[in-house]
Amino acid sequence: METIIPKTSTVFSALLRADLTTQWRNRRGAILSLMVPVIILISWKGYIPKIGGPATLANSLCYGLISLGLMGYSNSIARDRDKGIFQRLRVAPLPSWAIMMSRLAVQLIMILIITTGIFIVGFNVDKITLSPAGYLVTYFTAAVGGAVYLALGQAIVGLTKNAETVNSASRLVFLAFILIGTFGGLGALGPQIQEITHWTPYGTVETIMAAGMAPAKWDMDATNALLVTLGYIIVFATVGIKQFKWESK
Repeated sequence: METIIPKTSTVFSALLRADLTTQWRNRRGAILSLMVPVIILISWKGYIPKIGGPATLANSLCYGLISLGLMGYSNSIARDRDKGIFQRLRVAPLPSWAIMMSRLAVQLIMILIITTGIFIVGFNVDKITLSPAGYLVTYFTAAVGGAVYLALGQAIVGLTKNAETVNSASRLVFLAFILIGTFGGLGALGPQIQEITHWTPYGTVETIMAAGMAPAKWDMDATNALLVTLGYIIVFATVGIKQFKWESK
């Protein structure tokens, strides 16, 4: 009897539906990723007159993307690897890249949801409005910014086999970004630290998102920040892909 091998697109669609179902069942983590930037946005209301609405939205959204990439994605990948889920998926009739693309597609949907949630809260609570172009460009810059933290999460998982160690490492990096954004980015640690912070993954992502919310003010600094951000994605993704092991043992 001839063995019928299903099309890659068919298997990928089934895998994507399964990953979406899993994400829905674990929606508490998704809600947490959304609540983090919302709480920060509301608490930073006093900064709006000082740094402007777009910058306030951008900083808040940064925290949501960091939470999604480091606390959500990296830990879910580490747990599934520890449970042997990836080993079982690899015997399925689909290429290995499709397994990860399905996970990343779900995360992209989450980025769009978090971004939309920030827009809604910003409008209803802080009365921050953007131009139609600002909303559109911000979705793009949020996707690019989210890719940085997803790639960083992938690098952490690639360099660390144990799920508990991945959890600890991601929490440590998350805390570092929180401190960078809260103190370094706002100039509380001096102008030199603020300049260094500007070119960290947090700083470049915040820069392109703030500029994307006001496209008319996009300048060379934002363009350079975008190029540096793309460089971070390439470096982190290369490390994460090359070092990734499909099993924890």
